[in-house]
Amino acid sequence: MTRDELLYYLGSVREGELYGLFKAADIVRRRYCGDEVHLRGIVEFSNYCVRNCLYCGLRRGNDKLRRYRMGVDEVYEVAKRAAGAGLKTIVLQSGEDPYYTLSELCEMVERIKGLDVAVTLSIGERSYQDYRALRLAGADRYLLKFETSDERLYALLKPDSSYANRFKCLEHLSSLGYQVGAGNMVGLPYQSLDSLADDILLFEELELDMVGIGPFIPHPDTPLGGFDCGKIVATLKVVALTRILTRNAHIPATTAVATVDPEGRRKALCCGANVVMPNVTPPVYASDYRIYPKRARWEDSVTKAKGLVCSLGRSVGRGYGDTLKERGRKEGFTPP
Repeated sequence: MTRDELLYYLGSVREGELYGLFKAADIVRRRYCGDEVHLRGIVEFSNYCVRNCLYCGLRRGNDKLRRYRMGVDEVYEVAKRAAGAGLKTIVLQSGEDPYYTLSELCEMVERIKGLDVAVTLSIGERSYQDYRALRLAGADRYLLKFETSDERLYALLKPDSSYANRFKCLEHLSSLGYQVGAGNMVGLPYQSLDSLADDILLFEELELDMVGIGPFIPHPDTPLGGFDCGKIVATLKVVALTRILTRNAHIPATTAVATVDPEGRRKALCCGANVVMPNVTPPVYASDYRIYPKRARWEDSVTKAKGLVCSLGRSVGRGYGDTLKERGRKEGFTPP
């Protein structure tokens, strides 16, 4: 698709055209990814963060948030239960929290890899040496969303972050053999259709293994708390267009789409998504991982996720859900 075509569909289109777009994305998904839906269990092990991003409830300046950190043994036990429930990927996610030493993070990864699962990390910007050590410890994937490709908007939203360093980190991760994920938010304050089109084209250019897309949801305890929420239809358009351009990237039906629409996960799975990420964080902590308010949360989330997949006539993936990119990472890869 051309940039002009992206802009056309991102704008106002007739209902029939919207249906056609979603149907086309579903066809592309089936052709390049098949009918399997991969379940990936998220463990949110710390809600501390040194960053002060304007949109995020975990931001350093939010003094209304009750903070927590899980210990290595505690994280392992949660991952063990998730693996026992049949999940083949464990996602370790936190704010950018320097409290954990590199050796502790590597221990987390090594122990969880022993459960016969893939390990995805989502812990922010770190040094090349840290990424290398974590890769050698067994980490398979890394999610580092850039939220917007618009450099000026990025600087506004993330005043203590470097746009250039974000993308340098993505380069480092790719060079080390990680399966790399990034993504954006839809409906951000001051975001244009042009910048959304650029986001989608960048997803294609980067040849990402995973792309996470969700609506902007304002948090009342952040500087952007008074802005409007991103719309579900706009988000689904970006999901569909991303599927058509990236073809075989893994795209989750995110918790954020379910937060703005109770049927959000189902809708996303019908217009290009092929991953669902049940939250397996213990409830005592999960309620405090407030990147945005009123997050959708399934009780017995793994069972509910499996039920959703089966209700669509699709199957739960039995493998690790590794990259489908032709250049895929070789087993036993040793980072330089």
